[in-house]
Amino acid sequence: MLVHAIPTNASYEFATEVRAGLTRADQKELPSKYLYDDVGSALFEVISHLPEYGLTRADERLLRRHATEIVERVPGPVAVAELGSGSGRKTRWLLEAFCRRQRTSYYPVEISHAALVMCQRELSDIDAISIVGFEREYLDGLLEVAAYRKVGQHLCVLFLGSTIGNFDRAAAVKFLSEVRCILQPGDSLLLGTDLEKSSSQLVQAYDDELGVTAAFNLNLLARINRELGADFDLSQFEHLARINSEARSVEMHLESKRRQIVSIPAAEVVVEFQEGETIWTESSHKYSPDEIFDTAERAGFRCEVQWIDEEWPFAENLLIAE
Repeated sequence: MLVHAIPTNASYEFATEVRAGLTRADQKELPSKYLYDDVGSALFEVISHLPEYGLTRADERLLRRHATEIVERVPGPVAVAELGSGSGRKTRWLLEAFCRRQRTSYYPVEISHAALVMCQRELSDIDAISIVGFEREYLDGLLEVAAYRKVGQHLCVLFLGSTIGNFDRAAAVKFLSEVRCILQPGDSLLLGTDLEKSSSQLVQAYDDELGVTAAFNLNLLARINRELGADFDLSQFEHLARINSEARSVEMHLESKRRQIVSIPAAEVVVEFQEGETIWTESSHKYSPDEIFDTAERAGFRCEVQWIDEEWPFAENLLIAE
């Protein structure tokens, strides 16, 4: 697999966003994309196997059951791009179905180099596939993939799991609109969306008994220590999962256990934390099935088909660019 490496200014951008997020006057926050370095990506793979976290298994069930039908609705010849491929394990069902029909180019877009390597190992045994990975953020990677498309080739974009839920609803429409601007009419987007469920079920999923999600969240501070020379004491922060009923989301926070001062040399900042003050690291918004149709329309797509898993309410939605 050829991997196009991430630009060299990534460390500067990381430092800039850490400084901006931790000096906010109201709520300190850090972009959730930075949870997924090599360590974070490996921890998330563990999370996906936890009994409390049924989302990944629901995603996989739908892809396994409906892969042939999904592929039949996507015209060929086709190139497949995946935003946030992870290990690629759950993508196998779709790619095998595509490759039974024709030789297929697959372009995983990931900010984690380790995840791209895992993806290559997971999928390289599929017959009639070529894999070119892009170590990029979503839209930058998709722009490069679009430049690779041949005349008359259909582009099918995969945005699986519940990553769209990391955006609030207005930002989700904006992001999907930006994806639409890169696509041509008739191109497709297979969008995963986690659906609304009980608060108790959500809290268990985002604060598991083994503490893997806590380790995943705290690794963000460890990453700032490793890459930006900070002196966060991880033992003095605690993982929290909060339900935001108004936003219909689960929020992940890191709470300071005491008043403390943290130095982050590469970001040229010293940050003071009060006891009980939190850093907001991720949100996961939950949808109703009907609102996905409206969200798609507002972003320039038509939701052609929706498949819903009943065991863990989750939807795969095939959107067509208008």
